[in-house]
Amino acid sequence: MKNYPLILVLGYWLGPLLIIASHVGAIIPFFTGLSWPAGLWVVFLYLIRMLGITAIYHRLIIHKSYQAPAIVRWVGSLIACSAGQMGPNWWKGHHMEGHHLSSDQKGDSHSPHTPFIGIPGFLWSQGGWLLSRKNFLPPSLPADVEADLGLKIIDRFHFLPLILLNLISFQIGGLEGLGACCLSTVLLFHGVATVNSLAHLAGDQPFTTKDYSRNNWFVASLTLGEGWHNMHHAFQWSARHGFSIRYGRVVRLIDPTYSFIQLLEKLRLASNIKVPTDVELLQAANLDLVPATGWIRKINFSSDE
Repeated sequence: MKNYPLILVLGYWLGPLLIIASHVGAIIPFFTGLSWPAGLWVVFLYLIRMLGITAIYHRLIIHKSYQAPAIVRWVGSLIACSAGQMGPNWWKGHHMEGHHLSSDQKGDSHSPHTPFIGIPGFLWSQGGWLLSRKNFLPPSLPADVEADLGLKIIDRFHFLPLILLNLISFQIGGLEGLGACCLSTVLLFHGVATVNSLAHLAGDQPFTTKDYSRNNWFVASLTLGEGWHNMHHAFQWSARHGFSIRYGRVVRLIDPTYSFIQLLEKLRLASNIKVPTDVELLQAANLDLVPATGWIRKINFSSDE
């Protein structure tokens, strides 16, 4: 673990505190009730911030599955920061070194299989890891993200968008509005966390990987397509996660985040979108799911289909 400046350390320590505060604030609707405008506010904040995390943090900044102008990276990161899940530099540092490089092995910061198993492992991956002192700081700060001055500034002040969003919510809707914002933040936090937990515990494994990643439809529903997690681990660079293999054919699954990226492309705000070919997908198919003499060994990869 590197020695980081004190100002950076203090900012990163504040992230988990804001998540805890949001959980406390999520109790407010039980006392104020939740009107339909407040309910719509919960849903709107959930969806737009989920897209910030999935389309911008995860698929753009972390895995570079497409390219976008700086304004998209910066605005998207500000929206993602308002989810209370830290800044882009912290996110990438933990995600790449703390997860992908040692997925479900010792060194994975949020696996449900290590350092605990069973219910403790689930609780650890669902959020407990974030409250562990050893995970307050990322293993390192990625050089490419640090080189982007806009992202670096956003990362250092990642806590401000969430604080500002809570103040706006209170100004608009009073205590009920504040409670709606906190409730949305908590639902979003645990929705994203299901990719760490449930998507490594239950679901299909249509592609060969060296971990327990699964394609999980429930998680995909909560996370706008991130739940097609086994495919993501097989093709980390793919802008589309919604793929599976059934009866020798590639199946395209609903992936709202990918649809959003396509919309950005139509608006000329995204380019060089990376998606594997059907041939690549079939070659990566999990042979353990079919008989040794099954369909996978009969595929004609030179076919024009």
